Amino acid sequence: MSLVRLNIKGISYSQTQNGAYALILSEVDGDRKLPIVIGAFEAQSIAIALEKEIKPPRPLTHDLFKNFADIFDVIVKQVIIHKLVDGVFYSSIICERDKIEEIIDARTSDAIALALRFQAPIFTYKNILDQAGIYLKVNPKKNEDDPESLLVDELVSDEVEMVGKETNYKDLSIEELNQMLEKAVNNEDYELAARIRDEVSKRA
Repeated sequence: MSLVRLNIKGISYSQTQNGAYALILSEVDGDRKLPIVIGAFEAQSIAIALEKEIKPPRPLTHDLFKNFADIFDVIVKQVIIHKLVDGVFYSSIICERDKIEEIIDARTSDAIALALRFQAPIFTYKNILDQAGIYLKVNPKKNEDDPESLLVDELVSDEVEMVGKETNYKDLSIEELNQMLEKAVNNEDYELAARIRDEVSKRA
């Protein structure tokens, strides 16, 4: 079976499960998107890895794993989403230590959070993408090829839909935004911190 490389397109709130988020993976050489429902903690961890300028005051679980692996010379080479059963995605982390390769079973959300920290590629099999991949309408005014876009632009599908409205930060000063950013990080509200950071970056 042939592998298909995926990029992270964004994260949106999930309509199907309360308190959950939909991680959107995008086919590198195609138009299909692969939505995966993940928990709020994993969504925050992935968001932090995408927004490299946001540093939590203490290491998160995935950061701890990365630090541990670095000390013992463990490298994550790639992540493969290898199975889909009853709507649940199963993933493997391909690791290497002392030129010996090991395959570790993992939840897909954890595997992707680690792949980002190790800058490892993410793959799935073509048959999984054929089965679960969907086409999403994206705002053409935005840069669709940005792999580090935190939130998907106007996703339209039966499975995934953006909800709520963005807080209007345009009326706030840089000083007020920086204060809000610091508070959000201290409160470990990294999704809010990422949105504030985006507004600060626009004014740079």
